[in-house]
Amino acid sequence: MSQAISCKMPDILNTIDGNERRVGVEIELSGLGYQQLVSLAEELLEGKATLESRYVSKLETPQGCFVIELDSDPIKDLDLADERFPQSLRELGGQAMEVIDATAERIVPLEIVSPPMPISKLSQIETLVDKLRKAGALGSREAIYFAFGLQLNPELPDLKPSTLVRYFQAFAVLYDWLKARHQLDISRKFTPYIEPWSSRYTDLLIADDYAPDQQQVMVDYLESNPTRNRALDLLPLFAHLDKPLLDQYVDDPRIKSRPTLHYRLPDCDIDNPEWHFSSVWNDWVVVEQLANHAEDLAELRALFRDSRKINLRNLTRNWQETSANWLQSKGYV
Repeated sequence: MSQAISCKMPDILNTIDGNERRVGVEIELSGLGYQQLVSLAEELLEGKATLESRYVSKLETPQGCFVIELDSDPIKDLDLADERFPQSLRELGGQAMEVIDATAERIVPLEIVSPPMPISKLSQIETLVDKLRKAGALGSREAIYFAFGLQLNPELPDLKPSTLVRYFQAFAVLYDWLKARHQLDISRKFTPYIEPWSSRYTDLLIADDYAPDQQQVMVDYLESNPTRNRALDLLPLFAHLDKPLLDQYVDDPRIKSRPTLHYRLPDCDIDNPEWHFSSVWNDWVVVEQLANHAEDLAELRALFRDSRKINLRNLTRNWQETSANWLQSKGYV
């Protein structure tokens, strides 16, 4: 079994206001019953859970309020007393619900959503994940119908347009590298990887003279990516920056306003002893470091632009390998 490594810290630890940056984490898993997961979380996080509604519990801990839920709104909201259900099903009552519960817990992911945590406290998530693995938690590789993910919501150092652009550019040029690091072949043969940004938008973003104001940042993105289904989903950030402008492009009540990026990894490999939360986080830190080293970012952007040209040399080159070699040569990995 490999040993977990520590969660690395980015160079910029504080926001422009001087507060430590925070990050929220969302973990999807299976292999445990809902109540079993709630009880384990109470023990591991030293908290007390309160059932808010069917399959939704809030767990108050010293680190803040965690939410534990079944990641399916129709099942969470299911009420057999509803007269719209057939009489025969309603008469079964608790027996029907037991069958529904048992089925749901096998095929619908359970989810633990952390509060926004100081970056320096992320080792607590590493410990939580490792203990859940030992308790029997399962992830994406267990069966083809398990396509569970892990999501990071890192708070940005500031919300200046120039800062946003640097982070977006760093992610765009590292997307293929990140995908290769975290995509599990077995489950993703049957379920698609979360979509990248549109090619049109990426070409606009990585240009050397791209220097938009906040409104243009949003418009450029939303004209090509008016959806939550992106590996780096910017809609929560845009809801925080300018909700009326976002509403002109996207009408989705699931979008939550927050001053963070929303990085949606396609897999949670929690039952694999070789997999650790710290590895996932540390790859994100590479994006952080590149975004905040202007000369390196400019160099990799230039290489990326060149790789997208149609010529004989690029027919024999793979951008994922090129970017991986570049990162290694520069000491990022």
